[in-house]
Amino acid sequence: MKIIVRAFWDEEAQVWAAQADNKFGLFAEAATVEALTKKLPIVARDLLGDDYQGELDIELVTTSHQVIAAE
Repeated sequence: MKIIVRAFWDEEAQVWAAQADNKFGLFAEAATVEALTKKLPIVARDLLGDDYQGELDIELVTTSHQVIAAE
């Protein structure tokens, strides 16, 4: 199963937040992209339940951000 997950920096919460594009219901947050990458397969397997034995192909698409001060 292919799951496309889009991640963005949540400035208010100070975490990376990620949500699946489809109606899969996957949502996760983590302090770093690396931590989020490790967390996503675990969350996906939990959502799918013990009956799902197929492979997961999770594509993580991140949006970078920069704060630029104008003078």
